[in-house]
Amino acid sequence: MISENKGGKNMGGFNSGRSGGKRTTGDMCALDIRRLARDGLLARGTAFLWTWSRGDEKVGSIQVWPVERDRVRLTYRTRDYGADEWKDMDYSVRVVWTDCALGGQRAWWQCPAVRCGRRVAVLYGGGVYACRHCHNLAYRTQREQAYDRASSRADRIRKRLGWEPGILNGDGGKPKGMHWRTFERLHAAHEAHVNQSLAGIAARFGFLAQR
Repeated sequence: MISENKGGKNMGGFNSGRSGGKRTTGDMCALDIRRLARDGLLARGTAFLWTWSRGDEKVGSIQVWPVERDRVRLTYRTRDYGADEWKDMDYSVRVVWTDCALGGQRAWWQCPAVRCGRRVAVLYGGGVYACRHCHNLAYRTQREQAYDRASSRADRIRKRLGWEPGILNGDGGKPKGMHWRTFERLHAAHEAHVNQSLAGIAARFGFLAQR
């Protein structure tokens, strides 16, 4: 049985260079064994093609061949960032099953990277499909600077208040029908987030924050 499944992650090479700081899990093709097990795709003889897309563009694919209950075979082509030459990859990944507290079993990947063998739910693709630690990946939220998070929180409040997006666009008035106490609480929280964001930006780029 051939199944085609589409996600939405960009593809990256194992240990390949990338600008913009440490890569995150959101930058990579992710093969989540929980979804494969839930969709019944780990049964022996159930070969399938898994693809990733970004918008309408296909950015990665892998052929998965469950050969035993405790092992799958991965075949795909890969290349490092900036390289012209493609490499054909073909290797096995062990599947580990553990008992659940309420019955049944849960599947895990055993990371195939050299000197790893961690039991993980997700492998991230590229040259080698391996765990987050082997790829040295941060979670997307870990890469966000504190001032970015503060700015995002302020913009969520602005959206609730019906104000123009963007913390540099100034404050608006109280929305019609909103209680003053609610407005004052949201306004105070907005100011605190804005001040934190501007202070963080000022500290990073070495200038005084002004509003």
